[in-house]
Amino acid sequence: MADIYFWSIACLAVFIVALSKSGLVGSLGLVGVPLLSLVMPARDAAGMMLPLLLVMDVIAVWTYRKDADWRILKIMLPGAFVGTAVGWVLWSFVSDAMVLLFVGILTLLFILDALLPIRKKLEGLPPSRGWGRFWGGAAGFTSFISHTGGPPFQIYVLPQRLTPVNFSGTTAFFFAIVNSAKLIPYFFLGQLNVANLTHAITLAPLAIAGVLLGVFLVRRISMKRFYQLTYWLVFLLAIKIIYDGAVGVFFSGS
Repeated sequence: MADIYFWSIACLAVFIVALSKSGLVGSLGLVGVPLLSLVMPARDAAGMMLPLLLVMDVIAVWTYRKDADWRILKIMLPGAFVGTAVGWVLWSFVSDAMVLLFVGILTLLFILDALLPIRKKLEGLPPSRGWGRFWGGAAGFTSFISHTGGPPFQIYVLPQRLTPVNFSGTTAFFFAIVNSAKLIPYFFLGQLNVANLTHAITLAPLAIAGVLLGVFLVRRISMKRFYQLTYWLVFLLAIKIIYDGAVGVFFSGS
């Protein structure tokens, strides 16, 4: 019975993350590690997910190989590498719950900001290098700790109002590069152990199927509906993540 529960949760988590990798459901993929933490330690969940993320990245990058906005990537990636390094250094000091709470609050502020009139004036403006480096760093850090780099990345990229395909391509290349940079630190931290790699290999076909399904759908959705769907999903996720993070930070010892 325990195995059925484990594999049910694991399959659900991987399929959701795979759909997110296609660009279809934006930050929904950040529920992967929190979902898996129901059936395994959160650090092991992060380790198991990394090989699967890289498999998904290969498909996403190939699919959107001509659609990435390299202007944005060149701005964000240097910050992302710094954030990854900081995540490695602080790995033993930052709890999963702290990261979830940080990401949740950050995401909620992002949604509130999107509702303000000033956002309409900023949309479409050339991306600021300093702002992009900051959010790239935040994305690299949260991605390293728990694969939750989506919201910081979107805070900077969504206001640029890329087409759904360009948004998906830029997302695919950014996280493919960031996830590749995490391989060496994860190896030395012991996250790529035999058990995690065995689970990842078993779940790889589902990961591939989820990305391909998402790619099929993202090219058939209107820009208006795409952004409506993304903002609503990010809002709902922010509420859930803030709750989970707050419970872990303030009530786990009670």
